[in-house]
Amino acid sequence: MKGKYFLLTISLIASLCSCSQKISKGNQKIDPANPDLSAGNFKLDSLPESEINIPIQINLKPMYAMADKSVDTVFNSPGYPDKWIQDGCDSRYKYEFRRSPLKITGAGNTLNIGFTGFYRIIGSTRICVNGTVISPWTPECSCGFGKEAERRVEVSLSNSLTVSPDYKVKLAVKRNEPKPLDKCEVCFWGQDITKQVMKGLIEELDASKKDMEKTYGSVDLKPYFQQVWDKLNLNYNLYNLGWLQMNPQKFRINNLFIKNDSLNVFLGLTAKPYISFEQPTDKISKLPNLGPFSRQQGFSIFLDAVLNYDSLSAIMNSQAKGKEFDFKKGFIKKKFIIEDCSVYGGGFDKMVIKVKFTGTNDGVVYLTGKPVYDDDNKTIEVEDIDFDIKSKNILLGSADWLFDKKITKEITKYARFDLKDYIDSAKITINEQLNQEWYTGIRSVGNIKDMKLIKVYPMEKHLVIRSNCTGNLAVKVESIDFSL
Repeated sequence: MKGKYFLLTISLIASLCSCSQKISKGNQKIDPANPDLSAGNFKLDSLPESEINIPIQINLKPMYAMADKSVDTVFNSPGYPDKWIQDGCDSRYKYEFRRSPLKITGAGNTLNIGFTGFYRIIGSTRICVNGTVISPWTPECSCGFGKEAERRVEVSLSNSLTVSPDYKVKLAVKRNEPKPLDKCEVCFWGQDITKQVMKGLIEELDASKKDMEKTYGSVDLKPYFQQVWDKLNLNYNLYNLGWLQMNPQKFRINNLFIKNDSLNVFLGLTAKPYISFEQPTDKISKLPNLGPFSRQQGFSIFLDAVLNYDSLSAIMNSQAKGKEFDFKKGFIKKKFIIEDCSVYGGGFDKMVIKVKFTGTNDGVVYLTGKPVYDDDNKTIEVEDIDFDIKSKNILLGSADWLFDKKITKEITKYARFDLKDYIDSAKITINEQLNQEWYTGIRSVGNIKDMKLIKVYPMEKHLVIRSNCTGNLAVKVESIDFSL
């Protein structure tokens, strides 16, 4: 797509070579045959950093459902219902505990996991003296069995996430105090044992908390970001029309929060992309730490297309070489034939197009001018135009025949190129690419706000075309195939 963009610009330059032209002189006088290319006369402005900010919204409901399926719904004492847990010499018990579906809610960077627990317990006692059994077990007493309803307790854990600059995601788990909703009284103790039950439950929850922090307490995402970083440093062939290098500068995680069953992650990338006709060397660089928070939204991409003059000259010759122009000057007929065309930097922000011609006369015409972009009209134009002619025929130096109205009319025609239709068409194409389903359940949504050329820089060894594209892009993850 961008390749077409550059070919349009190339076509403009080629058009300038395809006719003999009279052009006006700029403020700086240059020698087009031997231009001053010292570093001090013209500098390329620093490329602004491109900012790409992508909000990713992940629907957590499928993950909630997966978590609910992966956690047992029934917990029993070891060997239940046949075996007892003996608490010392004088008491024994066994229990059954089941949970309701998990209730998972989130706010900010905290995820709360809760459920209602339903339990029942049965046990008996006997008399022991210094570990010696004195009496048999009493009849079994129970809480929540038979006609009695199961006892209820509210259980919850709070999980908070933080991301450090070294790409480590840290999980902090807080065990909340269980909230008993019903009392549990059993005959063999003859008292309310709710506190004892809660104490045992707390021990189990603390063990779960410790296990969760050990397994998920710190997750290092750096290897995954490094893989993406390495790919961004590679060169990509744009349909054989040039090579793109993203030249990444830093990553950011601008925000991370949970709202309405969705995890919202705001990723940011700063880069300095450019395109060249010649394949650059792949870069290998170390992944920097996460950059600072940014409130910027959407994307604003500044792109430098680095076009080699030799390549431009070859393209221009393929289009302009051999073109003829016939016209009259009084009773004298003139013929102008392009034999060879080349382009190079002229210094002082000027571009030089060298045209060797034959026909009525032989010689060389140098066309110099400043390429500019008119944003209001979406056109590329050449300003501050000048020319110089070299020929064996001294009389050709006056070149009055080059001022023919037909030639000046051709200059006006070819020195102004309308890009509005192209930009409108490119917006439609890009919007189609931004709005599509990449994988099942993963879709991107976006739009282009503006797309424009900023400036054209005729440097010493190459022509730089700077453009800017702004818009919005978001990614929505509705479902994930966890079997992959």
